[in-house]
Amino acid sequence: MIQYISKPFKWFFKLEAASGLVLLFAALIALLISNSDLSTAYFDILNSYLKLGFGAFSLKLSVLHWINDVLMAIFFFLVSLEIKREFIQGELSNPKQAMLPIIAAVGGMVVPALIYIIINFKDAETLNGWAIPSATDIAFSLGVLSLLGKRVPLSLKVFLTALAIIDDLGAIVIIAFFYSGEIQYFYLLLMLGCLIILLILNKFNVRNFIPYLIVGIFLWEFTHVSGIHATIAGVLLALTIPHKSNKKNIRTHYY
Repeated sequence: MIQYISKPFKWFFKLEAASGLVLLFAALIALLISNSDLSTAYFDILNSYLKLGFGAFSLKLSVLHWINDVLMAIFFFLVSLEIKREFIQGELSNPKQAMLPIIAAVGGMVVPALIYIIINFKDAETLNGWAIPSATDIAFSLGVLSLLGKRVPLSLKVFLTALAIIDDLGAIVIIAFFYSGEIQYFYLLLMLGCLIILLILNKFNVRNFIPYLIVGIFLWEFTHVSGIHATIAGVLLALTIPHKSNKKNIRTHYY
């Protein structure tokens, strides 16, 4: 009976387009709720706080921050691992091929920001939002690609994924320098210390993920407390995970 009920779910999640369909459905539901009479309850839930852990070893964040700072850090970690693999031995391993999405991402940040500045140049209040159009929504970009399935060439998927990720990383850097709160330099030093430990683990080719995970948790915490957007911790952690190239059968590290 259980197998009979779960069979359509297994079939659905094996589809390449499953993640895109779920994302599209969730976005539509969120838009409908946030623009209906249920919007007050919706935003109350987003602003409510959830606590994970015990005593001093606990983390209390709003639902919105759990999504933006924790889940998005994990998301960036996973997609950064995939792009790192592509840069090391995949479609972007050729420097000439890798330059195209990088240039496109830079253009995708600079041009929309310039257009926004030109339109809002005379309004000092709205001019402060110049960085908003510079970011590409990476989740929706990947969701649309998954909906198209095998009809999209792999090289195009890799290009658009790399473009979206580089664009978002650039947006995170902009947020860190121009929109973050008061920077806590002590925690920045602790963050740097965690990064150095991760680089040492990488240098000695430690393959067990547990040490990276433990240090990565501290890296996320120090990044979050420092005032810099916490999702950058996921990117830094991904860059330090060792990768072995199958083509050359040699050890390939973060560099």
